Formats: sequence, C-alpha cells, structure tokens
Amino acid sequence: MQYRTLGRTGIKVSPYAFGAMMLGALGNPDHDDGIRMVHKALDAGINFVDTADVYSGGESEEIVGKALKGRRDDVVLATKASRPMGEDPNRQGGSRRWLLTAVENSLRRLQTDHIDLYQIHRPDPDTAIEETLSALTDLIRSGKVRAIGSSAMPPSELVEAQWVAERRGLERFHTEQPTYSILNRGIEAEVLPVAQRYGMGTMVWSPLAKGMLTGRIRKGQQTDLRRASLFTNFSDEQRLDAVEKLVPLAAEAGLPMTHLAVAFAIAHPGVTSAIIGPRTMEQLDDLLAGLDVTLTDDLLDRIDEIVPPGTDVGASDQSAHVPQALRRVSLRRRPAAERAAA
Repeated sequence: MQYRTLGRTGIKVSPYAFGAMMLGALGNPDHDDGIRMVHKALDAGINFVDTADVYSGGESEEIVGKALKGRRDDVVLATKASRPMGEDPNRQGGSRRWLLTAVENSLRRLQTDHIDLYQIHRPDPDTAIEETLSALTDLIRSGKVRAIGSSAMPPSELVEAQWVAERRGLERFHTEQPTYSILNRGIEAEVLPVAQRYGMGTMVWSPLAKGMLTGRIRKGQQTDLRRASLFTNFSDEQRLDAVEKLVPLAAEAGLPMTHLAVAFAIAHPGVTSAIIGPRTMEQLDDLLAGLDVTLTDDLLDRIDEIVPPGTDVGASDQSAHVPQALRRVSLRRRPAAERAAA
C-alpha cells in the first residue's frame, strides 16, 4: 500500500478510504457483517474510514465504533456533521450550538475520545463561516478533533473559508470531499485546482457514479426497480451512452469496470483518496482486488475522448450542493411589483 499525505496535515492515508454509508439500515443492517467488512478493509491495508452522523441515523457510526475496538490507533477516522438529525431545526447546520453537541454524539457512537477528521457535511447558508470555523477551532484545541474539512463546498466558498481562517486566526479546512467519477469530472475545472492551491487533501466520493460504473447498469437492460426509483440517472441516455463506450474500453484493458473507475479517480494528482462504499462483502472483495491497478496514459487519453476533462455527463443524482442563489426564487427574481414598474 502506497500511503499518501492528507493535504498538509502530515497524516498518511491509503488511496482507498472505506466509506461506511452503507453500514446500517440504509444499506446492510447486519452489524456483524459490517464489522467483518471493516476488518477486511483494514487487513488489506486501508487505514482511512469515513462515515457521518446522518448515515442511518447514527447507526453507521455505531457499527464503525464496534469495528474499531482494539484497532482505533491504527485508523484515520473521519466523520461528518451538519445534515439534519431529526425534525428540530437546530439539530443541523454549522452553528456552534449544534456542532458542539453533534461531536459529542459522534464520539459516543464511535466509542472514541477523538476524531481524526471532522467535516462539515454540506455548506450551511444560514451560518457565517466564521462561526463554524470558530466552533471547529475550539474542538481542535480541546483535543476532540485533530483536523477539519468540508464536503461538497463550491470553489468560491472554499476560498472564502481559507481567507476567513487566515484573517481571524482560526483553524482552516485541510480537506474537501467532493463527488468525482469518470461520469462526473466537473471538479477538475475549479474544485481540485483550488484544493491543490491551498494544500487541501481531497477524498472523493462515489467513484462508481452510484453504481453506473459497475458494468451492471447497461443500455436496454432491466434495472432493479428500487435502485432505479432512487437514482433517476440510471435512465439518462447520455450517461448510458458513455457507459456503453467505457465497457469495451475496460474489457480491452483486461479490467473490470469497477477497477477502471476507481483507478481513474485516484489517478488525478489532486485526489488523495477515493471513498469506496460497499454494501456486501462480495462488493468489497471486488474493490479490494483492484487496489494495485494503475491506468496507462493511453487508457486515460481514451477516457478523456469519451468524457472530456472537467465535464459532467447528463443528469446526475449527485448534485451534492445547490447554492441558495439557485434554490431560492427570491434571490434570482426581482419582486413582481418592481418588475412591473420597470
């Protein structure tokens, strides 16, 4: 295993991170099976585990906590907060009030006294970034958190967060967690260059494009109805067309589609780790078998011909963060009376 440095933290992590989103009711409710999967990943040399408080309502963190008993010191443990944890509007976001509570809840579920990387799961437009960074700085100084990061943060907000941290003497985000795959290359245009400029590590999620790059989602084939209802991009013609071009490319290279997809994600110099999120042991075995796969320049060039650098293919269900400027009609339309008077 060739370990990589996570940004400028000095922490060494594996190029594959074990993503625990599928552990629990959302994916695999069998706790013992989940523990076995975590152990198998660690035995294979993966030392980076990523979860979040919102995954299965905290159940994922509980499973990870049980799995790391006796092995905690050998693992770089990452979790996230800010997504809603119940109906109370104050049990979410990046406020000091919530983060100081959320971290205690995560520490309890994870059965640990510290979190190596604590991330803001999604940007919070209702909380000043200074407020969030101030709370996270206090968590670092208390010893409960070692480093902090963001997830799905637009490049302009990444820059703003760095500037605020510098001006106010606060801890800065050392990592960013965006979505990235052969079908979703948009972050190559700005997010990855910004992260590299500020020395941030990146752990990218969904390198298999939520299953579209497994080789099991094909044009003209019946798709599992449950998954199809969850992921409408399975029926997107542009994405399916791209997959149909990638399948023979992988076959020609003698690679399963899964190995091609994850190897692509970790080939970018701006990517530290790719998060794999298996639901079953079979899926984990397949992904671990690709740990040593490296793509040639010729193969990467041919992928570029199918999906040009910096572009996203078709409609994706992975739009991790929609800015308020797009979500709120009032921010992109003048009031009707004002428009009428114009």
